[in-house]
This record gives sequence, structure tokens and C-alpha cells, in this order.
Amino acid sequence: MILFLSGLILLSAVLHIRAEYAANLRQIFFFKPTTTLLIILVCFLQAAGISSGYYYFVLAGLLFSLGGDVFLMLPSDRFLHGLLSFLCAHVIYILAFSRDYGFQIHIVYLLPMFVLGAGLLTILLPHTGTMTLPVIVYIIIITAMAWQAIERWGIAHTPNAGLAAVGAILFVVSDAILAYDRFVKPFQFARVLVLATYYLAQWGIAMSVA
Repeated sequence: MILFLSGLILLSAVLHIRAEYAANLRQIFFFKPTTTLLIILVCFLQAAGISSGYYYFVLAGLLFSLGGDVFLMLPSDRFLHGLLSFLCAHVIYILAFSRDYGFQIHIVYLLPMFVLGAGLLTILLPHTGTMTLPVIVYIIIITAMAWQAIERWGIAHTPNAGLAAVGAILFVVSDAILAYDRFVKPFQFARVLVLATYYLAQWGIAMSVA
């Protein structure tokens, strides 16, 4: 069932990306939330029979992400609303990744994420205007989210922890591309890169609850 659903996620994601480039709003409105809903279903089925705080946190993060997806696809500019929805999702993911072992601080994992976050802010801030403060907060939170996912993998060394860590890193990559395309310089392949890494990120995090 999980393999079948993963295939449906791939198909829905491809159709969503195709609809974005074709500017087909009807298909975008259908396939964008559908893809995330399928990922939420995978999360639910992966955790069948499991009652754990980690699962509930991940599920809540996916639901906030769904809200962010809806805000970002609306015809009116709801970028700030989408940003806040995903900000909540990342805070919840931090709670998920730090739940079992606490909030970890190891310089070998912290330093690369600090450099990444500082690099993103250096590139983005000259172009963010009135969005400067929300962007700063968002970059700090999302890099912290990825950092704690990596910290968790560094302790657990399980395949599921690895899936969550890879998913978290891909989430940072997706949002970095999105921010560059929006604030610095739009480029042709931004949407496919943003959406491909985003859906892979969410799928990896959803799969990690098993």
C-alpha cells in the first residue's frame, strides 16, 4: 500500500509541476493539495498501531504544511500567510526531532547549518525589503529544524532517522530556491526544483514515523 501511495504521490507531484508551467489553475488547485494529502495518508498508514509523540508532531507539521500549500497557491498574494504556516510546521518538526533525545548541540552538525543559514541571509537580505524580519526568523527556524533532524540521525543512526534528516535538508534546499527565485532573481526551472525537493522532503519526513 505504501509503495502504491508513493507512486500516486509521484504522479500527482508531476501533474502539479506540469500544471504550474502550463498555468492551469484548476489543475494546480487540485494536484497541489492532493499531493500533500497523499503524503499525510502515507504518514498515517506508516504509523498504524503506533502511538508516539513523534508521529503526532510530524502529522501536525504536515497539516500546517498543507495550509501553507493552500495559501501559496491562491491567486491573491498570500506569501506571508504561507510563510507563517510553514514556520509553524518547522517549529513542530523541531519538537518532533528533539523529542526522543532532547535538543542536541554538537558543533560538527551545528557549524555547517550555521554557515548555510548565514549564507542564505547574506544572499537574500539585500532584496527582501519589508519582508526582512519574517525572512530572518524563517531562515533561523528552518535551519534549526534541519540541524535537529541531523542531530537525531547522529544519535539514532536508523534508516528512519536518516529519511527525516534527508527530508529536512531537502526542505531547506526547496525553500532556499523559492526565496532566491522570489526575492533575488526569477529563473526558469525554479518551480520544478522547488516542488520536486519539497515533495521529496515531506515524503521522507512522513516515511520516518514508521
